[in-house]
Amino acid sequence: MLELAGIIILGILAQWVAWRLKIPAILPLILIGLLVGPIAAEFLSEDGSKWIEPIWNGKKGLFPGDGLYYFVSLSISVILFEGGLTLKRDEIRNVGPVISKLITLGAAITFFGGAIAAHHIFYLSWEISFLFSALIIVTGPTVITPILRNIPLKKDVSAVLKWEGILIDPIGALVAVLVFEFISVGGDSGFTKTAFIEFGKIILFGTTFGFTFAHALKFAINKNLIPHYLLNVVSLSTVLLVFVESEIFAHESGLLAVVVMGMVLANSKLQNRKELLYFKESLSVLLISILFILLAANIDFDDMLLIYNWNTAVLFGIVVFVIRPIAVFLSTSRSKLKINEKTFISWVGPRGIVAAGIASLFGTKLIKQDVAGAEYITPLVFMIVLGTVLLNATTARLFAKLAGVFLTNSEGILIVGASKVSRLIGHYLESNGRHVVLIDSNQTNIKKAKELGLEAINSDIYSDALLDNIELNDVGYLMALTGNSDINNHAINKFGSQFGENGSFRLITSVEMKDPNNNPKEGLFSHTDDYVSLSDVAEMYPNIREYTIKDKSHYDELIEITNQDKDIIPLFVKDQSGELEIISSYNKDVHEIKKGFKLVYLGKPLESILNNKTK
Repeated sequence: MLELAGIIILGILAQWVAWRLKIPAILPLILIGLLVGPIAAEFLSEDGSKWIEPIWNGKKGLFPGDGLYYFVSLSISVILFEGGLTLKRDEIRNVGPVISKLITLGAAITFFGGAIAAHHIFYLSWEISFLFSALIIVTGPTVITPILRNIPLKKDVSAVLKWEGILIDPIGALVAVLVFEFISVGGDSGFTKTAFIEFGKIILFGTTFGFTFAHALKFAINKNLIPHYLLNVVSLSTVLLVFVESEIFAHESGLLAVVVMGMVLANSKLQNRKELLYFKESLSVLLISILFILLAANIDFDDMLLIYNWNTAVLFGIVVFVIRPIAVFLSTSRSKLKINEKTFISWVGPRGIVAAGIASLFGTKLIKQDVAGAEYITPLVFMIVLGTVLLNATTARLFAKLAGVFLTNSEGILIVGASKVSRLIGHYLESNGRHVVLIDSNQTNIKKAKELGLEAINSDIYSDALLDNIELNDVGYLMALTGNSDINNHAINKFGSQFGENGSFRLITSVEMKDPNNNPKEGLFSHTDDYVSLSDVAEMYPNIREYTIKDKSHYDELIEITNQDKDIIPLFVKDQSGELEIISSYNKDVHEIKKGFKLVYLGKPLESILNNKTK
């Protein structure tokens, strides 16, 4: 009981420490696991026993026999399903071919390059060397996301690293399974054919079960066949069912099945997907916390001494500084990515939970089978995992600046609210070369925004999900355009520091509108217009127009006209180069106005009013 409680408490403590220090949780988790496991057994325990013993050894331990193997397998299935739920096709519109090459050509380069390095440096058999290289194919979303979350990057670069991390997990796992089957069958001349038959079964049953059960679960949820209070637990049990059933028909196909299931659900019209994702995220955090401590604690001190030499440093250097860059540059050839972006992607390649978990499982099994060199698998993979995470966590931000991919001036715009007004403004900004993201809890508004080709996120402004969204790293402006003043104020107070680097703005309230001399500095557009005014004008004149300005006095004249005419609302000032400046509600912050600038406004044409004045 004490060990179980201790693992959970230490795991959540490690997650909190990682959050405070803004580092991947894998670092404190592995360090804690090593401390309570091999380090405690060697230096801290009087009787030489581990403080936490994952495998039952007759006197103490948590899991008898293959219990740890089954627990790790089921846990990884839930983690990969949650990863699959985050995979949206819209996110890879511009970088799809790059990701495809990274998870195929890039994976192949890592597979063969890593095997050759391990074979010649540690003199391992080719079978064990290829198992090692298969395991280090995988990067991981659980370690990449915390690293990228605090680095403002171009959306394409973030998307490449995120998608590679999630998609490569099951691919690396499947390649590792193929090599494991290859070793397990062993010896006779028929092993190659047998291994590839097994691999074919894995692909067939994994994709079939994942696709079928995803549609079955979607049907049950959308038809309200599952009560709301059972939604999360039914979904969890379905994931476990898919994993187990797929494993029965084709051993080791469960990982592929759950990823396919998650991806199908993520890209289908599924009710309550957000609630499902939040639940799976919380569960994944708990499982990752437990798994890393268990797997690190399961390592013996003698295993650590096996790789305590210069050969380990040489292998690490080749994997990180030679193989990874070659894989990335060949995979991104002929792409729109620049050299500096490719260089940064080459630098960021931390390995995660799947590599560590499967290495521990297969390493233990092969040691029991007396396979020569199997004892190197777990410590070598853990070395790559810990080393790459430590390297990337400490240097990624600095390297992004050196490589020139660090966005010193974030120009993206986050619009809170996706009403008709927000969609009109968002569409105008997008057509003028700005990265725009709309968020709203109303699914109908989100759907309409996406129909206009806008990037839109169905999210509750009161949740913390946006803070973890690495695709918003280039956002530097925040515009709160809802009809609820509490929501607008909350958005600025909560997200202003992260997404409002260049400015956080909100619509004024009806009360503030009555007092033009006391408007807030963050007020948007006009001191005579609130959300109701904007909505009314958008309904009558759903167009954003531009009018060329002659000079500063002409600009002041135009603003005065908009103040007097309720059907015209000023929005931005556009200079000759196309740069836009937001007009604040009290019109005192617009920079120098020059001839050729344009007033961007919503409403009826200014020409008609000015023509009437001249008559």
